[in-house]
Amino acid sequence: MNTLLLAQGLPIDETLSTYSDLAFRTSFGIYVLALIASLIYYAGFRVAKVSDRELVGAGGPGLTGSGLTESTSLTDTGDENRASAGSMRWARIAHLFVIVGFVFQATALVLRGLATDRFPWGNMYEFILGTTLLAMGAGLILLRKPALQVVWPFMLVPVLVLLFFGGTHLYSDAAPVVPALRSYWLPIHVSIIALGSGILLIPGVVSIMYLLRVWQPQGQEKGWAAPLTRPLPAAETLDRLAYRTTVIGFPIFGVGILLGAVWAESAWGRFWGWDPKETASFISWVLYAGYLHARATSGWGPKKAAWINIAGFAVLVFNLFFINIVVSGLHSYAGLN
Repeated sequence: MNTLLLAQGLPIDETLSTYSDLAFRTSFGIYVLALIASLIYYAGFRVAKVSDRELVGAGGPGLTGSGLTESTSLTDTGDENRASAGSMRWARIAHLFVIVGFVFQATALVLRGLATDRFPWGNMYEFILGTTLLAMGAGLILLRKPALQVVWPFMLVPVLVLLFFGGTHLYSDAAPVVPALRSYWLPIHVSIIALGSGILLIPGVVSIMYLLRVWQPQGQEKGWAAPLTRPLPAAETLDRLAYRTTVIGFPIFGVGILLGAVWAESAWGRFWGWDPKETASFISWVLYAGYLHARATSGWGPKKAAWINIAGFAVLVFNLFFINIVVSGLHSYAGLN
């Protein structure tokens, strides 16, 4: 029988909580395996010759076996089917590990919610678990093209860092949320913010890859960085992916901020009070708006715009950790003692 731990008068299913923690650790281990497999594929990447490229999508070196050559509107530069002329086995293995890890991570979040009989957004551990889950889900959708399989090492590293930090330094036992969070606005506001933040993880990473590719143009790689940059897609492909993914994530993130203001009015009697988290969220939103404007303005160019996008992502991560953990404010619900 399930052991019930009474906390603050509300039942906590300790068995489900234990299974949730086990699923979390399992997903982390599988993501590590995915990172290893993706690094092996990345390190063994060999640029395809023209004859090889002609075979992509027709039984050649593309990821046709796993359905990864499906069309997508995010990249249409002619480089989206670029894949290694060598074996694609490790790319397929990495993709499989990512899917399995995603399933275990989703299981961990669902079991956490069932164990506490609430929506699992009550503390920083759960928020990081949910945000990275949505980021990985967005990656599975947006990084299907063969050329974009090389993005996974860059994607998995920050996700694993976030999960490690969340599971060690920010972990909180399953428990009811504080009274201020017992509102129907919790799943609405936090879910939308988490979705927007998760999606925006991709353009932040891709913009870094774009700057690396600009530094080492395709086909002109040289020096110590050549092995690092040679597998990267064309700069235009990375630029379009970063831009169009930001176009998706930016309005979602903005809606989350607006709904947070509505919740603040009902909870604290004001829509906006320049609380540290509100201020950092607004700065991040302005930076992303500036990136989209710069990216659409010919005078700026994609390189300068990429730096703004990275700055927006840096503020987003700063807001996630420093504001929630170090700075005291009305949003200090990190769940740490």
